[in-house]
Amino acid sequence: MKITSAEFVISNSDVSKCPKERLPEYAFIGRSNVGKSSLINMLTQRKSLAKTSGRPGKTQLINHFLINKSWFLVDLPGYGYARVSKSSKKVFQKFITAYFSKRTQLVSAFVLIDCRHEPQKIDLEFMQWLGENQIPFSILFTKGDKLSEKKLEVQIEAYKNELLTYWEEVPHYLITSSSSGLGRDEVLQYIDSINQEVSGSVK
Repeated sequence: MKITSAEFVISNSDVSKCPKERLPEYAFIGRSNVGKSSLINMLTQRKSLAKTSGRPGKTQLINHFLINKSWFLVDLPGYGYARVSKSSKKVFQKFITAYFSKRTQLVSAFVLIDCRHEPQKIDLEFMQWLGENQIPFSILFTKGDKLSEKKLEVQIEAYKNELLTYWEEVPHYLITSSSSGLGRDEVLQYIDSINQEVSGSVK
């Protein structure tokens, strides 16, 4: 898939105010500081489509971006470790839950995980919640260029083993890097294949 256009549409914390178009939607979510904004900019090849920040928890709203005028990329707030008040975290959690529960346009979520770290309880619990609520998702391991090939293999294997204690099979996953562009073609190809299944609207 070639990205010919990527435009910001709306930010809000109310699911009822999300775009009304019946277009396929892909939600990107992960622990704070996982590199989500950088990955979105890498995928769309737009330097500042999603605002990057050294301060965790910068994304605090549901952000919709219209891609190729045919599908939405949705940037959701990071969970955990955000430097915000407990009351703000509760608000985030509430509208994130509402988004996943009510947004019928959602085709799949992408859960971003920093491959450099050991399996984190908060990530595992969030994926468990998605599974229990029958929300399709894939894992995007970020910062894949930061490890040697051997170390990366060890880290991914550790995650797979941990996931298999909860899941019958490992969820679909891809390895990415915002710096090197690793995984870009694979992620876009995956989205493209789903779009064609869903609506046949993306060629």
